[in-house]
Amino acid sequence: MGPGAIGFLGLGQMGSAIAERLLDKGFSLHVHDPMHSAMDRFVAAGATAHASPRSVADAASIVFACLPSKEASLAAASGAQGVMHGSAIRVYAEMSTIGKPAVEQIAALLQAKQVALVDAPVTGGPPLARAGNLTMLVAGEPAAVAVVRPYLALAGKNIFSLGDQPGMAQVMKVVNNLLMASNMIVACEGLAMGAKAGLDADVMLRVLDAGSGQSFSACEILRKGVEGTFDFGAALSILHKDVSTGLRDAEALDVEMPVIEQAQRIWREAFEAGWGDQDFTSILKVVERKNGTLVRGKAPRTV
Repeated sequence: MGPGAIGFLGLGQMGSAIAERLLDKGFSLHVHDPMHSAMDRFVAAGATAHASPRSVADAASIVFACLPSKEASLAAASGAQGVMHGSAIRVYAEMSTIGKPAVEQIAALLQAKQVALVDAPVTGGPPLARAGNLTMLVAGEPAAVAVVRPYLALAGKNIFSLGDQPGMAQVMKVVNNLLMASNMIVACEGLAMGAKAGLDADVMLRVLDAGSGQSFSACEILRKGVEGTFDFGAALSILHKDVSTGLRDAEALDVEMPVIEQAQRIWREAFEAGWGDQDFTSILKVVERKNGTLVRGKAPRTV
């Protein structure tokens, strides 16, 4: 498939799910995460742990990163121990959701070191990553995209090219996440209305899935909340960050988003109220409490 060594930075919920798809595929996997314990199971599966992004970039010519914030991405790419100082790296695939300006900044810094950046955010969540069914978005030099495409295909069933300029895949990703996050708020409010009137939540989801109100947010993501498990696989703080990033990028483009801004207010309130570490499906609990109701099926697993 290419080089004998691949690097991966960031082994959180999403990153670890993607990195699992790179294990035992005929090349060595080199990993780094600030939480050393996150690397333990990868080492047990044959990966090599590293103390810094630079160390990974000294071992692997292709390095992927899936990190939680713009600050973490900038540090991993260009900090004192960043990949730009590595001796082996030639292509860096930024899978984090950090917005167009941040990716453009990283691309310029890496270009000075003759390292090509592929803007490569993903959408779908950890369960789809583990099944190899993510949707992958890519933008960058065609030659660099061609290098990473076989590895992206291990975790994704669809790979969409958004152009030759890093940053354009970020635009598509934040558009996706703005719509998803807003749809979740709308779905929570609608489900809360139905539940308070006496409708069964399981029946509501079946009707929505068969009708014109269908959405992945309502019928798949929020199903975790209706079942009472609240474990889709991403922290609420990540969604709050993604929506804030999207609205900043929209403002820079002079695009008005009054409806999405109202949805963002609910995410911000939840984050500021201490829900940040909870699974993002817990936004349903926030809306439930606002409306004095409980959106569950007749026999939820837990309440």
